[in-house]
Amino acid sequence: MKINVDLGSRSYPVLIEDGLLDRAGALLQPFARGKRLIVVSDERVWSLHGERLVEAARPTALLPVLVPPGEASKSWSMLSSVVERLLAQGIERSDHVLAFGGGVIGDLAGFAAAIVNRGCGFVQIPTTLLAQVDSSVGGKTGINAAAGKNLVGAFHQPSLVLIDPALLGTLDPRELRAGYAEVLKYGLIDDAPFFDWLEAEGARLLSGDPEASHDAIATSVASKARIVAEDERETSGRRALLNLGHTFAHALEAETRYGERLLHGEAVAVGMVLAFDFSVKKGLCPAADAARVQSHLSAVGLPVSLSEIGLERSGATLLRHMLRDKKVEQGRLTLILARGIGGAFVEKDVDSEEVERFLDRHS
Repeated sequence: MKINVDLGSRSYPVLIEDGLLDRAGALLQPFARGKRLIVVSDERVWSLHGERLVEAARPTALLPVLVPPGEASKSWSMLSSVVERLLAQGIERSDHVLAFGGGVIGDLAGFAAAIVNRGCGFVQIPTTLLAQVDSSVGGKTGINAAAGKNLVGAFHQPSLVLIDPALLGTLDPRELRAGYAEVLKYGLIDDAPFFDWLEAEGARLLSGDPEASHDAIATSVASKARIVAEDERETSGRRALLNLGHTFAHALEAETRYGERLLHGEAVAVGMVLAFDFSVKKGLCPAADAARVQSHLSAVGLPVSLSEIGLERSGATLLRHMLRDKKVEQGRLTLILARGIGGAFVEKDVDSEEVERFLDRHS
């Protein structure tokens, strides 16, 4: 299946096909210079799939730049290391970097490509469900800073995204569930029938059913491609809808220091529950819809409360993190709230004290 991200001169295709990794060679050759291509990956992904990719890429030679797995690699020090290694390989502005891994690798390699030699191209081969349905599409790249998640980065669109759902077969079940939170997000934003489908078929996806995986990935990518085409750089507010639950989630990740204790998708699951509960509190959303969201996330094994992730912090503590969010304007919060399942919207100028009191009740 081919889905186009329509951005004028920066448009690119997203290809979704089981076994695509083993047939990637011909697709990668146009991006190789002198039959060589630099690939940024993490050590875990490379140990699992690197040999297959090297074989598939022939006669193009792959030059690997490997980093440790995990969110800690989205850092200034690792960005510097990757850039220096790209330069040591003789990378030129006309070159492409191949990002081969999950969301951390896509963000890190994409940002390195955006700044090395003042910008070169990159190609994404995402290997996790979260990266396949979300972070590999749309051109957001970046790293974390001491002040918060993804606060340093650039919009830099890939030239091509190759998605092989079969790669999910080696994914840890916890990572697969974490990616599922981002799948569910698309149903909650503006596609209630997709949420209904996930309630019925989500267990098949999480059990590795190829047909369910392909359908969920294709629906998610098509949804994101449409939203990105409408608002590439998040200027109209339309693309901000993709951050449903994320302002809460990023605060939770910051408080747990971006470690393995709380995966991004797990934080998003709790964040979406909080966003729906806050919407109910404000009289915007039917309580029954919020209950459905919480019930489904819990049924698939994702956390739905602060206590479930072992985080007992005051509302003031979490609010401090939230006020560092990129969507804050003149010190006032912007949140993605909901009028129901499939009815997400952008709410600006949210009362911080109200959010603090709400979080205190949920701590």
